Amino acid sequence: MEELSHYPTAIAKAAQRVNEIDSQLMAVQQQIDRFDGNADRAAAFDMDLKNDAQRKARRFEVLLVNQEYQQAMDTQMRLSAEKANALAHLEYLRNQFSVAKLEARLAMGKAPPSAIAHQLTDFESRELVGL
Repeated sequence: MEELSHYPTAIAKAAQRVNEIDSQLMAVQQQIDRFDGNADRAAAFDMDLKNDAQRKARRFEVLLVNQEYQQAMDTQMRLSAEKANALAHLEYLRNQFSVAKLEARLAMGKAPPSAIAHQLTDFESRELVGL
């Protein structure tokens, strides 16, 4: 268990990491959107295509052969997983901090063990309903 005073810094660093990953995800999404737009344009202005099904197929072909698009999609998947893990770590630190604060109160004799158990139960209940 970390010292109580270390948690705010660790939580801030974890939140910053989530924000950094989110920023990277937005940049990759912009890149993907640009590739999508180029594929749409290529399909829309191809006069040999007779209907929407042919245009969708052409769009798919354009994206399929675009290595940069494939790399961007792979990066997006990797960053999404990284963000999920970073969010889980952030939530873990926040929960650990809550528990450490409750334990500190118990150690100082300010809260009986039953009150801490009740507070933890209330905290878990609020978490379940998204508060």
